[in-house]
Amino acid sequence: MSKKVYFVADSHLGALDSDSLDRERKLVRFLSSIQDDCSELYLMGDMLDFWYEYKHVVPKGFVRFLSKLADFTDAGIPVYWFAGNHDMWMYGYMQKELNVQVIDKPIVRQLGGKLFYMAHGDGLGDPSTGAAFLRWMFHSPVLRWMYSNIFPPNLGMWIGKKWSQHSFLKRKRDGEVRYLGEEQEHLIGYAKSYIASHQSEIPDFFIFGHRHIVLDFQLGCGSRVVIPGDWIKEFSYAVFDGEHLDIEYYDG
Repeated sequence: MSKKVYFVADSHLGALDSDSLDRERKLVRFLSSIQDDCSELYLMGDMLDFWYEYKHVVPKGFVRFLSKLADFTDAGIPVYWFAGNHDMWMYGYMQKELNVQVIDKPIVRQLGGKLFYMAHGDGLGDPSTGAAFLRWMFHSPVLRWMYSNIFPPNLGMWIGKKWSQHSFLKRKRDGEVRYLGEEQEHLIGYAKSYIASHQSEIPDFFIFGHRHIVLDFQLGCGSRVVIPGDWIKEFSYAVFDGEHLDIEYYDG
């Protein structure tokens, strides 16, 4: 493959921080810098800190970022957006307006002769009942219907942003959870379990977002778990040139 595949995760645009707009501009500059040699772009989730679509209403903001995604798809570059736990409520706007392909579950895909397992990562390998309950609540069709039809958009957005701000302030108060080690990282454990049950088709790479860390972990079977960092502190990404997968940093 002559062009490259890029993986970007966790920009949380719109988060309760004073530099969200600066981070958006930086992300757009980065996307502009890779556009000419990009064959596919994978957004690994939580690109927005909160997004909820109503039938005729979408959140305001993020116009620079969304416009750049339209530039990619208008130029024939496929853009895939994994729904994260902050931006999972995408019901058609991204697809229809931007021609972005929204993915709401893990996928396995061949890229340049290598097998990739890709997912946002929330809930995978995490045994906690709290995480399971939140995933059930956020994915419940009944609760989604109620949220869309009972709460007016202004109230729904206020509730969503309050939840998002609570999450942001908790991370700021407690500090970002850094690498926990092989035995404690749920996504490494999940990758190991997946390999154990898929011996005939072992991925070369597991690509996840969600954790906000830069990780390139070599599993014993030759497979790698790669988390490309975030666009809050790291400004990092993963890039695959058809043979090698590397994590790089953007300082533009």
